[in-house]
Amino acid sequence: MTAQAPERTLGAIAHGDFPVFEQIARMNIETLPNSGLDDRTYHLVRLAALIAMDAAPASYLANLSVAKEAGLTVEDAQAVCVAIAPIVGSARVVDAAGNVLRALGFAELVDDMGP
Repeated sequence: MTAQAPERTLGAIAHGDFPVFEQIARMNIETLPNSGLDDRTYHLVRLAALIAMDAAPASYLANLSVAKEAGLTVEDAQAVCVAIAPIVGSARVVDAAGNVLRALGFAELVDDMGP
């Protein structure tokens, strides 16, 4: 295994070259229209669920990139954290912030690698 093998694997995952990610994408295709929620509320609820579940950075990356396209802002994400902190706990919210930062770092790495 070369030093670049992990970077290639991360890039392939980010670009959807693995069947598990294709399956996950298919599972999520109809959830927005089937939820009956507007785009903004849908993505806010998903973010709250990610935080409550202590999701991995890759989950934040996948969800927040779509949420950003739907118009969610950093302020929206902060508002979700404030709203759910008393329920899920401050440690969980702080951990989620770290996972979001890791996800953003991963996204930057993938962008730097190019297509």
